[in-house]
Amino acid sequence: MAVDVFVLGGYSRGIGARKVLREFERGGVGWGEAEAVIGLEEAMLVGVQAGAGLTYVSDPALAWHDLLRPFVEAWRGVAVGGLARFFDNNFFYRVPVFTGKPDPKYYVLAKRAVFLSKIAPRGAGVKVFMPGPVTFAALSDTSVFGGMEEAAREIARILGEEARRALEAGASVVEVAEPLLGDIDARPEHAGLLVDLLSKYFPDPSKLIVSIYYHPPSKEVAKELAVLKAQYLALDYADRPETFREAVKIACPEGLAVGAVDARSIYLEPVERVEKALQTAKELCSPDRLALTTTAPLDLIPQQHAIAKTRHLGHLARRLEEGA
Repeated sequence: MAVDVFVLGGYSRGIGARKVLREFERGGVGWGEAEAVIGLEEAMLVGVQAGAGLTYVSDPALAWHDLLRPFVEAWRGVAVGGLARFFDNNFFYRVPVFTGKPDPKYYVLAKRAVFLSKIAPRGAGVKVFMPGPVTFAALSDTSVFGGMEEAAREIARILGEEARRALEAGASVVEVAEPLLGDIDARPEHAGLLVDLLSKYFPDPSKLIVSIYYHPPSKEVAKELAVLKAQYLALDYADRPETFREAVKIACPEGLAVGAVDARSIYLEPVERVEKALQTAKELCSPDRLALTTTAPLDLIPQQHAIAKTRHLGHLARRLEEGA
């Protein structure tokens, strides 16, 4: 069974990146020195992904404090607010507080795409990632707007340009992360809004991977995703296999990335369990394209375990191909 293979999102920091960022925040080193140390660690993680044979190498994004912060800091009309829990994880993010219409001072992802293209081995695909507009709006203080939908449209306008510039700068694909759609508070209209925003503001859907992680979407949300256009819709299998099956049967995307490798566990999955997950996906809706991925970004487990998971992901893909 030949499949594409990639991780979702970024990675956790190692000792070097953690130490230099603390020093930078205390004023002990300048950003140039900190960036150099972080860049070396990111190059190592890109090398791990390429060495594992992944279809796309994903941006480790070690300098990012959370999924939203780089964009908040890059935009006028939004400030960094207080701490809030990031879904059901023991991890917190700074709430974006919108004070007006967002306007980019600079773009975030094009620079990342250039950096990754320079350090990735020749022929390796490059994946950058961003928060999706619906999740971004839902996790923010958007009281300045008429409602969440208005905020999401303003956010999508800028994120669509981010995606466009990243692809022009060398990214092969852009991952649009929408964990809200797997959350207990997700509603069908959230998914419908995402489909509309992607079609209106984002570039070629064949260059997009839409990821819904931590939990798969409900049947009601999945129904709205049936018309989503993307290279892959990535869904979490490992956390709730039965909910995954229901969602896949309803959404039945043309490209399905199966999150069979648990990004919140340090233990390695047996080949048989992963093979069952992919076989289940094929039988449910016969997608044109099938991929193996993680259930979520590898930023919630220690870096040495994230590296082990990455290598295991590549090993699993090879075993599946050999057994085809």
